[in-house]
Amino acid sequence: MKPISADSHVMEAEDVFVGLADRFGDEAPRVMHVGTENDAIVIPAKGPRGIRKRMGWAGMRLREGVPIDRRAGHKPEVDNLTDPEALALLAKGYEGLRAGIRDGARRHEDQDVDGVGAEFLYPGFFGMFSFENTELLVACQQNYNDWLYDYADAANGRLFGLAAIPLQDPEAGAAELERVIKKGYKGGCIPCTAPIERPYRDECYEPIWSLAEEAGFPLSTHIGTNSYLPAQYRASPAPRDSIADYANAPSTIQRTLVELMCRGVAERHPTLKFIVSEFNAGWIAHWLDRVDQGLMREHRFRSKEFTGERPHEVWKRQFYATIEDDRPAILTREMIGVDNLMWGSDYPHVDSTWPCSLDVLDEIFADVPDADRAKITHENVTAVYGI
Repeated sequence: MKPISADSHVMEAEDVFVGLADRFGDEAPRVMHVGTENDAIVIPAKGPRGIRKRMGWAGMRLREGVPIDRRAGHKPEVDNLTDPEALALLAKGYEGLRAGIRDGARRHEDQDVDGVGAEFLYPGFFGMFSFENTELLVACQQNYNDWLYDYADAANGRLFGLAAIPLQDPEAGAAELERVIKKGYKGGCIPCTAPIERPYRDECYEPIWSLAEEAGFPLSTHIGTNSYLPAQYRASPAPRDSIADYANAPSTIQRTLVELMCRGVAERHPTLKFIVSEFNAGWIAHWLDRVDQGLMREHRFRSKEFTGERPHEVWKRQFYATIEDDRPAILTREMIGVDNLMWGSDYPHVDSTWPCSLDVLDEIFADVPDADRAKITHENVTAVYGI
């Protein structure tokens, strides 16, 4: 029973952005410098901040004579891309990527190298969730969903795309959700942070939650898919620390989870499934305790008796998390819920376990019952998405 990656990615082709520049001018993303080392998705209005190179770093690891540097129980380290073969590939831009990254019909080649049976696909261009212009955001995500459907459909059942759902415009989001359900999508991706003026507890999202629940359509919140945040709500300028920013990634989803778990959404929609993707999960067991304590404190300070469900119960009923090389999550799996964890390779991003996924899994599941490993690497994802 081969593992299924519940969290992999695409690198968007030019088709995703066709027509956007004509409608939205320099605010719109477009692909530029094709066939060169500067091949990128570019938003001209943003200047240097609007450049995202189309790179699948993990796919460059299998170069002749270049060893993969990896600690036991961990994904490969960031590669040193200075050898002639790497430089030659980088000079080609998108065309230098492995064929399976560019073509869904050949993705099986990369899966077979890694020992993976299938993958669920998130975007590579997270910026499509954070446009200030909501009309542009909706148009881009519609383009993306059409392109992704064809990319995954070419893989003969070994790829499952997760549609982008534009919740920043709730009416358009509901319409797009209905459209992608009819197309045959198994699940979708919503912003991991709600628009600041409309948190997810707002009634405007109720048609979306209801439709997804009725259709058995899980909704994922993936790292990096933040909604646009107006300047007045951003932290005051301070020196950035890349280590702290990387290590503190779970903080960006925790407020969203409280909105969904404690402010009525999960209670009103008890069969709607939510996935927390690429935030890993070793932090969740302790964090749920803190949420529970905070909930009790809030009610006691307000002299109100709490009569609802406890956060642990809500989590285990309808929330799931993806992990990569997260041994702490495995060791706390019973507290998080063995049924609530799903493994993902993150291919072809730089944090991917590819092409060493089976070795990594053997190491992080050391001394763990085979039944638990089967659930986390295969059975849970098939149950969540109904495949």
